Amino acid sequence: MVHDTLAAFPMSRAARCPFDPPPGLHDLRDQARLTRVRLWDGSTPWLVTRHAEQRALLADPRVSSDATRPGYPFPGPARPGADKIGFILMDDPEHARLRRMVTAPFAIRRVEALRPAVQKIVDDLIDDLLAGPKPVDLVEAFALPVPSLVICRLLGVPYADHDLFQSHSRNLISRSVPVEERNASFRALHDYLSRLLEQKVTRPGDDLLSQLVARVEAGELTLADAAGIGVLLLIAGHETTANMIALGTLVLLEQPDQLALLRDGEDPKLVAGAVEELLRFLNITHTGLRRVALADIEIAGVIVRAGEGLIFANDIANRDPDAFPEPAALDLTRDARRHVAFGFGVHQCLGQPLARMELQVVYSTLYRRIPTLRRATGLDDIPFKNDGQVYGVYELPVSW
Repeated sequence: MVHDTLAAFPMSRAARCPFDPPPGLHDLRDQARLTRVRLWDGSTPWLVTRHAEQRALLADPRVSSDATRPGYPFPGPARPGADKIGFILMDDPEHARLRRMVTAPFAIRRVEALRPAVQKIVDDLIDDLLAGPKPVDLVEAFALPVPSLVICRLLGVPYADHDLFQSHSRNLISRSVPVEERNASFRALHDYLSRLLEQKVTRPGDDLLSQLVARVEAGELTLADAAGIGVLLLIAGHETTANMIALGTLVLLEQPDQLALLRDGEDPKLVAGAVEELLRFLNITHTGLRRVALADIEIAGVIVRAGEGLIFANDIANRDPDAFPEPAALDLTRDARRHVAFGFGVHQCLGQPLARMELQVVYSTLYRRIPTLRRATGLDDIPFKNDGQVYGVYELPVSW
């Protein structure tokens, strides 16, 4: 059959090039702007590889995020209730209605007001690093605690429960965990957030979960929907940023000239630009953004039929030479603001202002305070997250 000859997706990265998209994606991008690929279940959605087509289609209202529609290209066997993980797998107007309920805390002005608190979190954790033994796993001691502490503060989740929500989050974004175990982790997280919401009915606080409780009491949300939004924000609020902190640090340790720009520079604009370039270069979304066509769409000489799946491999789009000259080079002075690491269109990442601010604080502080930071093991010995939907490293032993 024809689909048996198609490239399987997702693809494997080259062992010697852990920071680059899979070689097969480079080949497909050079061959066509849209091409068919074969998924785990034998389905053959379209893979969109180029920057311009990704932005065009992600902004097209004829492209749906609704995971309940036939043809949606799931990355693996679907979880029961997968459509209830917040609003991420919904379309407007319901997507917009729910998203508006949690937009305010992630507005740029509100996020900037959190910067001093995030700076203190980062400085305190670095103090602990400097006072503790060496070598140390930067993931466990720094990269994971920073965004976890921040999102817990924002949501009103006790950080004391971080082992619980971090372990279940890892299961949910791993492709190697059996589906039954992922289902159990989803239910456990959903139940955990439901209990927290119920507690905030009588003991509300100045946090986002308490704001969701008010929506439930006003009849605008069910408790189950509020818990689903909580699951989405809790997972997205720590997993993605934690992986960017660790992976960004590792790639900078491999390129000391670029690291020196951050360590020795004090210009906030340079730091902000460096964050955008690292987001472009690394793009930790590992298995693409998933959509399905609602109508026939003609683009780049191809007709995508209604009901056909679409996968946006934003890692390879962020290496598109038409959008970014010399895209294989990490250049912290580059203007990389048009990257698609956060997606594009109405579904682009809600928390991107918070992620940017956290990364700016981390990248402008860690290497300045520990100027001799280095890997404490060989690059080949570092375990990369090749089995996840979010890319990063499981451990990063460092010393100084």
